[in-house]
Amino acid sequence: MGLNIQDLAITSSQFQSGDRLTDANANDRDNVAPELTISGVPSDAVELALICHDPDAPLPFGFTHWTLYNIPTDTTTIGIDADERFNPGPNGFGTQGYGGPQPPDGHGPHHYYFWVYALSRTVDGKPDRETFLREYGDAIIEQNRIVGVYER
Repeated sequence: MGLNIQDLAITSSQFQSGDRLTDANANDRDNVAPELTISGVPSDAVELALICHDPDAPLPFGFTHWTLYNIPTDTTTIGIDADERFNPGPNGFGTQGYGGPQPPDGHGPHHYYFWVYALSRTVDGKPDRETFLREYGDAIIEQNRIVGVYER
């Protein structure tokens, strides 16, 4: 059996994976989502989804900062207008759309995983992260991530 090479990629002009996110990205500052670039979308994908998740948050399932659905497969840039262009879902702050980093003071560095998912079917509604993974996990053709770091 051959190696399955994944071409789906997510990058940013504002940070490299493992680099610090800017204060402008923080929820209690400007709360501006970083610009993300997507490439290598599989030809059989019908939609993309994006989730930003902080597994370092002191909660049983971490903390979800962004869920974004119904992203067309020809999308190459997800920018500050993403919540207007696509279908934002719930975040851990109890709102919808991007909610930037806001780790507890003195909690150390938190890692913010920006996951892009290429899907074989469209997402209905605005599921939270856990529901999306449970109900659409079988529809994920490829996935990839870039990780930003932030601490107070």
